[in-house]
Amino acid sequence: MDLSVVIPVYNEEESLEPLIQEASSVLKPLGRSYELILVDDGSTDGTYPILSRLHKKEPRIKVLRLKRNFGQTAAVAAGISHAQGEVIVAMDGDGQNDPRDIPALLNKLEEGFDLVSGWRYHRQDPFWSRRLPSQIANGVISWMTQVKLHDYGCTLKAIRREVAKDLKLYGEMHRFIPAIAYERGARIAEIKVNHRSRRWGKSKYGIARTFRVVLDLLTVKFLISYATRPLHIFGLIGLMIGGAGFLIGIYLSVQKIFYGLEIGGRPLLLLSVLLILISFQFITMGLLGEMLARTYHESQDKPIYVIKEILDEGKLP
Repeated sequence: MDLSVVIPVYNEEESLEPLIQEASSVLKPLGRSYELILVDDGSTDGTYPILSRLHKKEPRIKVLRLKRNFGQTAAVAAGISHAQGEVIVAMDGDGQNDPRDIPALLNKLEEGFDLVSGWRYHRQDPFWSRRLPSQIANGVISWMTQVKLHDYGCTLKAIRREVAKDLKLYGEMHRFIPAIAYERGARIAEIKVNHRSRRWGKSKYGIARTFRVVLDLLTVKFLISYATRPLHIFGLIGLMIGGAGFLIGIYLSVQKIFYGLEIGGRPLLLLSVLLILISFQFITMGLLGEMLARTYHESQDKPIYVIKEILDEGKLP
């Protein structure tokens, strides 16, 4: 199988048939073997009956029906897990991603990249409620992950099979796929893609999603920078807090010894003791994290590196 197109859907009964027809009209002229994997993320409308009917008409349509609404990340992960193509394309099921951008993604991928992400250059969403928060989020994510992209929220992506199958996605981490792939050594590119106005249904995104994304961003940052050395982050925080507590303790000791001032009832004394105790807790957390990291890598024989290529002429005589 050359190409798998993964489309998570949730209550998208109106957009399904036009989207699948459009995707098929784009994919057939490519001359590649392909499959369309539609993941029904626990829809409560007529989505699944439509998908079932379309599957009977077109054998290249594969349908996965989740038992309940697990969220977009879980739906994308399920689609990737069942994909058989050498290249996996992910896109939204609401019709706002344009299937006609798929050839451009594939062409860019063939330049030697492992993942090509879409950039909704002319995004057709409200400015204050969607575009402005997204621009701020993209800037923060790019800064924290060091993977510079204009649009982390665009689902439209083309990924090589070996990279996609290595992804472990949880929470809202589908939007961090480029950063997670980069951590595994993938080459990342971004191209401008068309973004269309929503014609059917309504958006499933709310303000509550923002807070979940922030928490997942912290997880991704930790995994990228400190997954194999947790003591470096927890220990550093512990040393800084402990150092502050120690300096306060010295200050109070000088006042007590040289100036005879009473320090027993001063809040600074309690603060000093509290900071020193917290520092020990952070350092202990770092040591426990080191033990967990070693258990994780060693028990699964999981390397802390990713090899791209090996050139071996064999043993010399």
